[in-house]
Amino acid sequence: MELGLAGRTALVTGASKGIGRAVAEGLAAEGCHLHLAARTKTDLEAAREAIRARWNVNVSVHPVDLSDGENCRELAAAAGEIDILVNNAGAIPGGDLAAIEEPRWREAWDLKVFGFINLARAIYPDMKARGRGVIVNIIGLGGELLSANYIAGSSGNAALMAFSRALGADSFDSGVRVVGINPGMVATDRMRTLLETRAQKQFGDKSRWQEYTKELPQQRAAEPREIADAVVFLASDRASYISGSVVTIDGGTSHRRER
Repeated sequence: MELGLAGRTALVTGASKGIGRAVAEGLAAEGCHLHLAARTKTDLEAAREAIRARWNVNVSVHPVDLSDGENCRELAAAAGEIDILVNNAGAIPGGDLAAIEEPRWREAWDLKVFGFINLARAIYPDMKARGRGVIVNIIGLGGELLSANYIAGSSGNAALMAFSRALGADSFDSGVRVVGINPGMVATDRMRTLLETRAQKQFGDKSRWQEYTKELPQQRAAEPREIADAVVFLASDRASYISGSVVTIDGGTSHRRER
């Protein structure tokens, strides 16, 4: 399927590993030039070299902490004219209301919630002025499967779902689309580390982490590329009717019924 993305420029955050790196590779395969942002310079440079070795696209890297609003604005200025923004940076810790104290809660939201909002705020006006552009927010299933034991993440993700829907419903008037994606469990290094920690606490053996993926409808987590393929499609003109929507990609987890 021809997606018509060749020659466009995308900014991907959290791009050095996991879903973000898979998104960057998927966009590069379609001929997009890239700006990659994450905190760690060495990981970004490794991603850049791997992408350049496979695809004939321009790749710029930006080591940056996007929990600082000023850094978001500086990144937008450095990247220049952006056709596609993929907000992906950030992770919110688990824990109930008593466990997540205010400083930790604010620190997590500064990156995952306000980082998304501030970067969109910095880039959206230029997209609007040009009459075209796409913002894809990679959020997470916690905003749908609300849990008191993931209270900071559930409420933060729910806020980003509402943000995507509200902005995307209005942005369409200016030729700009805004969509969200809620991945379920994805086979990233971070996911494995979290499951190993959980298995160590529950079973005393971190090697049993895969027992948790066997509980999923397809008995496996999604691969990062499967989420990236959806992002690339949503960023393309093939998805020109989609704005103000949040797409769930969880293999059926959120609607699973006990059998």
